[in-house]
Order: sequence, then structure tokens, then C-alpha cells
Amino acid sequence: MGSAGLSHLATMGHVLFDLLKELDAAHIHYVLSRHQPDSVMVTITLVGERLEAVVFGDGQVYVSRFKGTEDVEGGIDLLRRLVRDDTGRGQP
Repeated sequence: MGSAGLSHLATMGHVLFDLLKELDAAHIHYVLSRHQPDSVMVTITLVGERLEAVVFGDGQVYVSRFKGTEDVEGGIDLLRRLVRDDTGRGQP
């Protein structure tokens, strides 16, 4: 199906499209991702914080907020240690 077949989606008035229009109008950077079949995650980058908005098909929105100083805390060694330490977490 080409993009013409999906053009009706932009006029649906779903909270996801409304949110994206607001972010675009405010020139706020975001990334879309899909981790569950019934939702889309919008990761929003603001100065000093990151937001994860999970938007469900029924219009519900869950927001997680991560605040920080944005200080540089290390380099590749820190990154490798964090990845190594996290490996296997959350797996049965």
C-alpha cells in the first residue's frame, strides 16, 4: 500500500497525530518507536530532560519523565561498563 492509501490517517484526529503536530510546531525533537503491538512510543528530547510518551490505540497516553543535568559523565569505557552491567536485566 502506498502513502496515498494511508493519507486518511493524518486526518483521524488521534491523540498521536495531535501530539506530533504540537511537537513539530514547537520545533521539539522526537523519535517514534514501537515496542508493543498496541502502542507507539514518542521519545521527546528537551533541555535537561527526556520524556517517553507511550500512546495507545485507544488514545491513552502514559508519560515517563527523566531529568538530568546533561553533564558528560565519561566516555566509551563508561558506556561499555553500563551496557555490560545491564546485560541480562529484565530477562527471565
